[in-house]
Amino acid sequence: MQTKNTLPAGAFSTVPWRMATLLCLALLLLLSQAGCDRNDTTEEPVIRLDKLVPLPESSPAVASDSLRVAVAAIISPQGTIQSYQPFIHYLEKKTGRNIVLVQRKTYQEVNDMLARGVVEVAFVCTGAYWEGRRAGSMDLLVVPQVNGKLTYQSLLIAPHHSRATGMEGLRDKVFAFTDPLSNSGYMYPLSVLHKAGESPETFFSRTIFTYSHDRSIVSVIEGIADGAAVDSIIYESLIQKDPEIGKLSKIIYRSPEFGIPPVVVPKHIKPETAALLKELFLDAHTDPDGSKALAEIGVERFVEADEAMYDPYSLDKE
Repeated sequence: MQTKNTLPAGAFSTVPWRMATLLCLALLLLLSQAGCDRNDTTEEPVIRLDKLVPLPESSPAVASDSLRVAVAAIISPQGTIQSYQPFIHYLEKKTGRNIVLVQRKTYQEVNDMLARGVVEVAFVCTGAYWEGRRAGSMDLLVVPQVNGKLTYQSLLIAPHHSRATGMEGLRDKVFAFTDPLSNSGYMYPLSVLHKAGESPETFFSRTIFTYSHDRSIVSVIEGIADGAAVDSIIYESLIQKDPEIGKLSKIIYRSPEFGIPPVVVPKHIKPETAALLKELFLDAHTDPDGSKALAEIGVERFVEADEAMYDPYSLDKE
């Protein structure tokens, strides 16, 4: 049976104090009401806590002139903040406006924010863009160029001592997916299984969702999973920073090339805002501060987007 577990690191967040206070008041009201309705000649009343409706999450106030930039959880939150903060500062310097970095656990949450117009621009994965384009909620803005390329691959990786040389070698093993909307971390390996007449439930002994590519890599290195599907750019970048990762894991399969994870904007963004953002992104590599900020996120430059690069039928490639 397939299970969608996550690794424990960073998996939970603290409930805001205001929500906790309101929930306590709601419980006290229930207890008080139960005491008023009690009939001493009958059995003790039962208080049903499983029927409570959670209060809506409160959001921090954001200045009306702020620009909100969402980053999908391609890498874990700590890594995202460290990598993207210099670029956020660069955008603040260029626009003179407050730039708010917005993070969410799943790709779907970022897609939902784009659909609601909660953010002005977002770094999303290729699979999430396919879904957003299908839903009519987002448009391409620019695409990053990494190592001279505008494409990337899905990699199947395994521990260095594994005898697996491809997907078949992972049969009846534990496998780590990244996110249900991740092309490299879920959609492509799923298509490989489907072409073989298999499904995750029938092929693997167990599956987990890690919700970031670096966590998937760690799950393989630490023996939590026997294999994982990860973004080639993330994997190769982490090996450059820490060669030990390459010694403790190995690539057992490479997918065809796909359009690189793009930068998008909401469908109904103001044209002048989209034009400003596009100009800033396209010119960033020409500015010394911008070039340094791009290096922190592993990007050489941003270039004009080409819709033809993002064909979901590319999953049928061999």
